[in-house]
Amino acid sequence: MELMEQVELASKKGLCPHCLGRLFGRMEHGFTNYERGISLLKALENGKFKGFDHHQEVPVKDPCPLCKNVFSELERFSLMLDDCASKFEFTSFHIGSRFDPAIIEKEESIWSELGLKDYEPIKVEFNRELGKHFEETRGKVVDLELPDIIFLVDTFYDHVELEVRPLYIYGRYRKLERGIPQTKWPCRECLGKGCERCNNTGKMYQESVEELVAVEFLKAADGKGEKFHGMGREDIDALMLGNGRPFILEITRPKKRKLDLPALEKATNRNNKGRVEIEELRPSDKREVVDIKNAKSDKSYRVSFEMDADPKEKLIKVTEVLVGSTIHQRTPARVSHRRAEKVRKRRIKAMEILKYENRTVTLEVTAESGTYIKELIHGDEGRTDPSISSILGVGCKVLSLDVLEIHDN
Repeated sequence: MELMEQVELASKKGLCPHCLGRLFGRMEHGFTNYERGISLLKALENGKFKGFDHHQEVPVKDPCPLCKNVFSELERFSLMLDDCASKFEFTSFHIGSRFDPAIIEKEESIWSELGLKDYEPIKVEFNRELGKHFEETRGKVVDLELPDIIFLVDTFYDHVELEVRPLYIYGRYRKLERGIPQTKWPCRECLGKGCERCNNTGKMYQESVEELVAVEFLKAADGKGEKFHGMGREDIDALMLGNGRPFILEITRPKKRKLDLPALEKATNRNNKGRVEIEELRPSDKREVVDIKNAKSDKSYRVSFEMDADPKEKLIKVTEVLVGSTIHQRTPARVSHRRAEKVRKRRIKAMEILKYENRTVTLEVTAESGTYIKELIHGDEGRTDPSISSILGVGCKVLSLDVLEIHDN
């Protein structure tokens, strides 16, 4: 079927310029569907199509049997968006929509009847035109990838749903007190519901780095909740020192997005003095959460342990055997209830004896990401091979463990 024959048949259906132009919406770029529709109607009058042209908007008088003149109501829909998002601070947005299924079905039947290939669905045009109108009249910016908020407009029921993108903040934390887990830890007995064992708190530990850090940010952003994403985690009884551990704090459904990060850093450090410190705060996004979760960075540790005997002459051999070697670690017994059973190969990059006194040794160890340092010391009943215990031939008990540095980029 020739173009003008298709246009003639389509025009007999009484379609508005928007809907007529949309039937050929992928023909030539740089024109609105309304302009395409006007150009095609003029070509029908003249008997020849010379190409699309730019035209001024003119009022639509007769109700369109397809779209019901929805494109003449963009300001009314914009007011609905204003009302829905009135409590939220945002600069970027994206629009989605729902239409009466009967409209979608009718539009698709026209495509099929006329044998069209260059059509554009009504949802696509509506989302674009409402987005352009809202952008121009409200001073906001359309963002198709990472918008602050997403509007879902139901044109049939005149209803708007709002999805608010979380607020992401990158930083590094130091944990200066032992006995604090990185994240909230639900009680194993009641799974967070509250029971006698957890004193009805629902938690194994009453505080965490996550909670100590998040409180000021939740308050400032007026968010609904939060999530804490760390680049790995240290043991509960270990300190996190040096350059700190990278993390991203995710605030869900924030009403405010423009936060005074230096002030929040100071307040958080003041409230947690001697326990937790944060620094290097900056805005982040969901993509960096993935990067942090997938990061494989070497780490340096300071570990002190006590030996059952005093094999002083063998201590030098420990560094000779382990530095540059690859150890094999089966999933440690202490985490076997929550980690898959497998053997991990990890390389020991460096090791230095810092102190040796009365069968107590302090080492500085640099190893690949994911190395179980405690098991490297005591061997975990042979699950780590080789271990310092197996090389020395004596039992070893870990006294303390500190993360000194994370060698990330």
